[in-house]
Parts: sequence; structure tokens; C-alpha cells
Amino acid sequence: MTRSSRTAFVVALAAVPAIGLAAAGAACGAPRNNRGEAEAVTAIQGAAESLPPELDRVLRDYERAWAAKDARALADLFAEDGFVLSDGRPPVRGREAIRKAYSNAGGPLWLRSLGHATDGAVGYILGVYTHKPDGPLAGKFVLTLRRHEGGPWLIAADMDNSIAPEK
Repeated sequence: MTRSSRTAFVVALAAVPAIGLAAAGAACGAPRNNRGEAEAVTAIQGAAESLPPELDRVLRDYERAWAAKDARALADLFAEDGFVLSDGRPPVRGREAIRKAYSNAGGPLWLRSLGHATDGAVGYILGVYTHKPDGPLAGKFVLTLRRHEGGPWLIAADMDNSIAPEK
């Protein structure tokens, strides 16, 4: 398997649980707009899960780098050929391109995991983020991860989107 096909596989791997969560939400009548969102947000915030230390490190390092506006430290959390797939922006591929894309980004950030899984050298973390420790949800994310034997987990793809504020 080539490196690009492995990356595509990892990105597709992350889509499966995200699609499943979306389908489950639609099936159980989850709100499709901001009405009733306060109840959904409260339920999600209470559903944060603990992560194994090696996965928790990814989130805590991401928070620290983002808060410090340290684009280099943030990019170093990614695989050399990693992707950033942000809401309303074109895809960014590669550690150097990620560093450039994040050169003017950052600020307070808190990440909460809602679900995760690993299998060998690949894994994912699904979660939500806020800009204040107990503030309203600002968005959702899926991190697909991979690692080389004995190495740290690196982000293969970071997909996020914001949650529109109530009107």
C-alpha cells in the first residue's frame, strides 16, 4: 500500500464513526438546527470520556500549541503528510503547509473527547471544542491518527467544523 493510499484509508476510517454518529443522531430525532441545541449541548458536555494517556497527550499538546499560537509545535503534532480539513477552507496537506496555514491562528481552546478507538497503528478521536473551560460548544472535530511502531500518535487528518451560535 502506498503512503497516499494509507493516508486515504486512515481518513476514510475516521469517516465511518462520524457517519454512524450522524446517522444515529438523525434516527433519534437530534435537532437539525439551533432550536433545542442547549439540551443537546448539555448532554454532549456531560458525555466527555477519558482517553488513554498516549491519546490524551495529543489533545493536551494541541490545546497548548493552539493557546500559545505556536504554529510549529502544532504542525509537529501531524504526520509529515497529514491533512487539515477545516470548515469553510480548502484542504491543507503536509506539515510545512499546516505550519503556514496556522501561522496566524490560535487562542484559548479546550478539547473534549466523545469517543475514540485504535487498532494497531491507526486510530481516531471524535470530540467537541470550546473557547472557555466551561463555555458553550464552539465546534466538533475528528482526528484520525497513526503511528509507527514504538512512536507517538501523530495526526493523519484533522477535520473540524464550527457550531453556529443561536440566533
